[in-house]
Amino acid sequence: MSDFLTESGTSTQAFELGLYSFADWTPDPATGDRVPPERRLRDLLEEIELADQVGLDVFGLGEHHRPEYLSSAPAVILAAAAARTKRIRLSSAVTVLSSDDPVRVFQDFATLDLLSGGRAEIIAGRGSFIESFPLFGYDLKDYDALFAEKLALLLELRRSERVTWSGQHRPPIPNLGVYPRPLQEPLPVWLAVGGTPASAVRAGTLALPLALAIIGGLPERFVSVVELYRRAAQGAGHDPARLPVSLNMHGFVADDARRAADLFFPPYAAVMDRIGRERGWSGMTRAQFDASCTLRGANVVGDPEAVTEKILFHHRLFGHQRLLLQLTVGTLPHREVLRAIELLGTKVAPVVREEIARRTPAALRG
Repeated sequence: MSDFLTESGTSTQAFELGLYSFADWTPDPATGDRVPPERRLRDLLEEIELADQVGLDVFGLGEHHRPEYLSSAPAVILAAAAARTKRIRLSSAVTVLSSDDPVRVFQDFATLDLLSGGRAEIIAGRGSFIESFPLFGYDLKDYDALFAEKLALLLELRRSERVTWSGQHRPPIPNLGVYPRPLQEPLPVWLAVGGTPASAVRAGTLALPLALAIIGGLPERFVSVVELYRRAAQGAGHDPARLPVSLNMHGFVADDARRAADLFFPPYAAVMDRIGRERGWSGMTRAQFDASCTLRGANVVGDPEAVTEKILFHHRLFGHQRLLLQLTVGTLPHREVLRAIELLGTKVAPVVREEIARRTPAALRG
């Protein structure tokens, strides 16, 4: 499939299908046991390696600082994956930029880019949890200001080898070089959005690719966010047709649709219930889950045919260029995760790519 080049410098296929993970380290819902953390990370690397082998396009790893995740340092894990893979793009999903140092983020991912032969990406966001703020000495009252300032610095770092910069939340940089430089120029940076209109406008204005998380409700309700993003890009003088959009969603695939749902529901419900208790949500019922797996729901769960149909349904709504699925929402049997990856790469992705290429205007395919 032909590539197109976005204004941000991201070279991408007309449609990309990939995965993301937080390296969940939660008790098995059936036994209550947790595998040793070193085994969980070995399993994660095997999942990334298989995703590469079956032709998936992207693997993203999120950043969390909680006891149920092992991904507080995504760039380290992705560097290990770079040595075991050949073509799959390796991305953060997301980098919690507000509580990190943009210089170190840039250096980490520039190094990953060199190690991987030009396959690194950053998806920058504010994060859905707040543990990193007190951990690294930041005040939550500066939540919005921190992200705006640090995003501006990150973009300046990828523009220029030497940087002169000053701000409110970091010591100034007096005409200093930042090394190493990445293989890709510029290093791809996406902006993660959870549905906030102001964040979509920011991404469009800056001509940054948009990574939209849809993890509940009806996906069609998020169409307005993508439309707002594209209008903001156009208003800032950018061609929205050249700016890719990614949907980041929960999902699972098995040979049989009922088996996919039965495997995915227990760990998914355990995670949603735990987060719900923290945020005042009600518990997840099986009926609610099953509704979310129907065509108009947010969870991409089923056999290859059902998953393919749902991805294509979403594409008719959004016209997006990328889909990343989180298969491991909680702890699932490793062999079942590997089978899901195999099915996505060999059964789902080829059909989805062919159909979307047929729909996509030739001008956007190369």
